Amino acid sequence: VDGPAKAARGEYCDASKTEFPCAQGKGYYGRGAIQLSWNYNYGPCGRDLNEGDLLATPEKVAQDQVLAFKASFWYWTTNVRSSFKSGFGATIRAVNSRECSGGDSTEKAVNRVRYFQDYCR
Repeated sequence: VDGPAKAARGEYCDASKTEFPCAQGKGYYGRGAIQLSWNYNYGPCGRDLNEGDLLATPEKVAQDQVLAFKASFWYWTTNVRSSFKSGFGATIRAVNSRECSGGDSTEKAVNRVRYFQDYCR
């Protein structure tokens, strides 16, 4: 919900990732089923999926339902799948490590675990 506002403040752009530079005026906040975010994810995702330059057009992930799920599967297989055998907590860390750092993020992680447990029941 607050992704566009955070993007306007320069959040979700890691300028140190020079291989995938942020395009001026573009926001790399969460889009898609797993919420693809950050320039260093949009860049390789677009490249690997042959979807063109998602750094220049990150909004495509929200506008194209098929791309939204392709991006989510890309993120899962690239960043999450290898931690799956380590348990559900490891997948939370792989998807959004901020939820494991305490503060208000702790409540989000606890809720995510509760949803998972409810689903398994």
